[in-house]
Amino acid sequence: MKYLPISNQLFIKNRAKFTAQMKPKSIAVFNSNDLFTTGADSTLPFKQSSDLLYLSGADQEESILVLFPDAIDPNHREILFVTETSKLIEIWYGAKYSKEEATAVSGIKTIYWLSDFKKIFFDLMTEAESVYFNTNEHYRQSVEIETREDRFIKQCKIDFPAHKWEKSGQIMQQIRGVKEPEEIEIMQTACDITNKGFRRVLPFIKPGVMEFEIEAEYMHEFLRNRSKGFAYTPIIGSGYSACVLHYIENNKECKDGDMLLMDVGAEYANYSSDMTRTIPVNGRFTERQRAVYDAVLRVKNEATKMLVPGASWAEYHKEVGKIMTSELVGLGLLDKADVQNEDPNWPAYKKYFMHGTSHHMGLDTHDYGSLKTPMKAGMVFTVEPGIYIPEENMGIRIEDDVVINQSGAPFNLMRDIPIEADEIETLMNA
Repeated sequence: MKYLPISNQLFIKNRAKFTAQMKPKSIAVFNSNDLFTTGADSTLPFKQSSDLLYLSGADQEESILVLFPDAIDPNHREILFVTETSKLIEIWYGAKYSKEEATAVSGIKTIYWLSDFKKIFFDLMTEAESVYFNTNEHYRQSVEIETREDRFIKQCKIDFPAHKWEKSGQIMQQIRGVKEPEEIEIMQTACDITNKGFRRVLPFIKPGVMEFEIEAEYMHEFLRNRSKGFAYTPIIGSGYSACVLHYIENNKECKDGDMLLMDVGAEYANYSSDMTRTIPVNGRFTERQRAVYDAVLRVKNEATKMLVPGASWAEYHKEVGKIMTSELVGLGLLDKADVQNEDPNWPAYKKYFMHGTSHHMGLDTHDYGSLKTPMKAGMVFTVEPGIYIPEENMGIRIEDDVVINQSGAPFNLMRDIPIEADEIETLMNA
């Protein structure tokens, strides 16, 4: 791993939050992600299961976490299973965790080799009455492949048909949504790296530069700051491409007079940042570009103020919609008749701002967190309004990551990243 060590106290706290909500005589199992093949003997870079990482810090493939608070043997109330290393593995791939290293990373005292899992798990299940399965219940999930977790669940139901089944997703949704101070510190580091990347590209961008060249500049800066790279596939779209919400080809030439939308973020220690900035390719906003840009920025600033404890997710988005409607009328994109005759299920502003304003942030860019209960202090959200005008060859989105405070305004993790139009012009023309 490129990132600096994280105190295992974070993972100890996270496990305590999870086990506090488990039913009596229940056992919970969390599997690592698979290594995914690309053909022949090649694999994609490994990315750990966010839930396993959240609870153990174990950033290694073929790992299994077992939590059993009511185990008769106190040593079996927390167990981490890891692959036994060998000289051959060490020579070809590098050494895996030793038992001592796995304890140091996770704070779990009982470490077994993965080869012992079936025997030990069977013994534990004779004491347990129910099993928590870690199914993916994220509201955006659309997984089509069978995961290591899926295979375990399938086999467990065959091997232990008399047990009751519970789901860990509901607990994870609650506890992962509210961040610990250590998590916010890690996310701040990710945002700081993103800041460095943005400041690097501002003087680099000019008419004639290719979108993928800008992507390369970001990657260079991210890697040299201990990041693995982008937290998600970057969107670097100039001109009309900025109106394509999930444009990821990044293969066009940036032309004089166009706006350039960059939705990018560095990861750090597996935590995400998520930034969007939209800038003029030639370093100077036209009057129209500046008017639209400032309108989006005003919406973002007003939306940010609404992210407070107790706020309702649904009502928040309705209020943001009202602010955006006013701005679009001011820009001449909507008129009073458009608003008066709008469909309540698809308001008039949706023609130019068709996506949501915010989502949870954390280990996943679209992180776990409740959307049906009031917002809480410690939650981290993006704020990302946009106005997309295909007929003007222009899309503008501005996005920051903010932490909800117990009292007062949300704390902006991207407060040091240039955002005002004047500052952007100054840095691009320095």
